[in-house]
Amino acid sequence: MSALLSLEGVCRTYRRGGLFTRAEALHVLRGVDLDLSEGASLGLVGRSGCGKSTLGRVILGLERPDAGTVRFLGEDVASPARRAEFRRSVQAVFQNVRDSVNPRMTAGEIVAEPLRNFFSLTKREAVERSRPLLEQVGLKATDADKYPSQFSGGELQRVCIARALAPNPRVVVFDEAVSSLDMLVQARVLKLIERIRDEQGLAFLFISHDLRVVAGLCREVALMADGMIAARGCSVEELAATGHPVIEELLASLPPAFPRR
Repeated sequence: MSALLSLEGVCRTYRRGGLFTRAEALHVLRGVDLDLSEGASLGLVGRSGCGKSTLGRVILGLERPDAGTVRFLGEDVASPARRAEFRRSVQAVFQNVRDSVNPRMTAGEIVAEPLRNFFSLTKREAVERSRPLLEQVGLKATDADKYPSQFSGGELQRVCIARALAPNPRVVVFDEAVSSLDMLVQARVLKLIERIRDEQGLAFLFISHDLRVVAGLCREVALMADGMIAARGCSVEELAATGHPVIEELLASLPPAFPRR
């Protein structure tokens, strides 16, 4: 099966240092190769600071790689001919939900934003289309008239998921999307994500430092270390079998009852 989304030799380097110190190169991504097939659910795990979120931003086009290529349906996403389709087809849900929305917009307006951007709908038409999307993620159609301050963190994350689903994407990148939620709310949001995955056949890249979340949701797991994909397998147990020190460290931080699946 050909890859829906693929990365080849992707590198990203930051420069740190100021006026009075010598600039130092920080190599965050070091030749990353990764692919995501239609309907796949891939968990990307690793230590904090290993480059997971930077990789997510590069995939989304929020940052440009210094080297390497990101391809969608076999074509470079930097190509102007592919850019519009790529922006519609690859959506994201981020960790800090309050920072991800405009507090002055209603939930309906938030979900309607990509509908207006990609389908040339009027504001009124787009807001009306947002109502069934909100119902799809377990909220009420009337919640479209509420503002972000009127939602709990878990409810607002559902609004963000509805926004990501609005333009009919083929890939959704979840970047630590449930890590700021308490355990009960987290479980409910994960159940929602699992249902959407199964019903709509979307491809997911789920970035997380939490092996429990990834093991329960994803059909494949990739380990990131030192800016590279260090290992990949069908389960956390497969990664553990590699003996990589980072996966051992992540496993050691979990409760003893954690099932390795």
